[in-house]
Amino acid sequence: MRTTSALAVLLTSTALACSNSSKLQDTASHGTAGANSDTAAMSAMRTDTSAHGASAGATASATKVKTITGFQTPESVKWDASSGYWFVSNINGQAPAKDGNGFISRLTKDGAVDSLHFITGGKNGVTLNGPKGLAIIGDTLFVADIDVIRAFNKTTGAPIHSWDVSKQGAKFLNDVAVTPNGDVYISDTQIAFNADGSTSHTGTDRIFMISHDRKSANIAIQSDSLGRPNGLAWDAKNNRFIVLAFGTNAIHAWTPGSKTVTTIATGPGQFDGAEITSDGRILVSSWADSSVSAINGNTMTHVVTGVEAPADIGLDPTRGLLAVPLFNKGQVELWQLK
Repeated sequence: MRTTSALAVLLTSTALACSNSSKLQDTASHGTAGANSDTAAMSAMRTDTSAHGASAGATASATKVKTITGFQTPESVKWDASSGYWFVSNINGQAPAKDGNGFISRLTKDGAVDSLHFITGGKNGVTLNGPKGLAIIGDTLFVADIDVIRAFNKTTGAPIHSWDVSKQGAKFLNDVAVTPNGDVYISDTQIAFNADGSTSHTGTDRIFMISHDRKSANIAIQSDSLGRPNGLAWDAKNNRFIVLAFGTNAIHAWTPGSKTVTTIATGPGQFDGAEITSDGRILVSSWADSSVSAINGNTMTHVVTGVEAPADIGLDPTRGLLAVPLFNKGQVELWQLK
């Protein structure tokens, strides 16, 4: 698929993002540190948007309030209301590399850096290679790390447990989301990276589940109708997950226990992060048109535009504050929703 090949070009260029300054600073506009994005790669990432099933508005409905620079390939941002912190996963290298140098940053509620290397691979008994999606239950921070799901104490950063799902065919664990009863779900985009930098779809797409008793991780659904699943978000109002496809232009709904998904919208494609606002809008980020859009019924409207390589977004729904990690630039932007 065009998107799969393009993904390889972009992800294997992540070393460029690692030249960012290690010192984080707040700027009033886009910072220049680490802005080594690969224009050619992004051009290759563009897909045909003529098949949109939902109308896409051109007017942004959010205001940027802060840009934080200096991250090392930031992939996911997660807000934790109980502690008042944002957590940011940093791949710090090539996404599929088991290099042991991934780390998690912690920011205050307003985006100030509390700890750049709050949890760091190779220190204090921590193993982190290419951390991506994040989720929080109580005092536990769950992290998707290539073919392992890891759990850490969100207060101390100490490792708690890990679930190696490589023997169950996991290739590229991506996002993490949780249900109200404490079950943890993890998307697997199912791509492998070849020696020449290209990618291949190595197996059937799947979503894993760790039950609330934490005894084991198992496959919850296995189907290529998932379309290289990336972003996951729990839709409490409808008792279902929102599943974003990176390999197609579809946004799916999936009910745990079901073996099929339902397409609820289509758009530019190459979707990454998903969040749901307090008024029920579904926010999705897209690499294809460098945007974050809101889905409300059958309408898809741009909320943020001009955000190159927007990865797994985070949201503080109470304040309506959106966090957008810019994968190639080594930045996180905070936007106030209107």
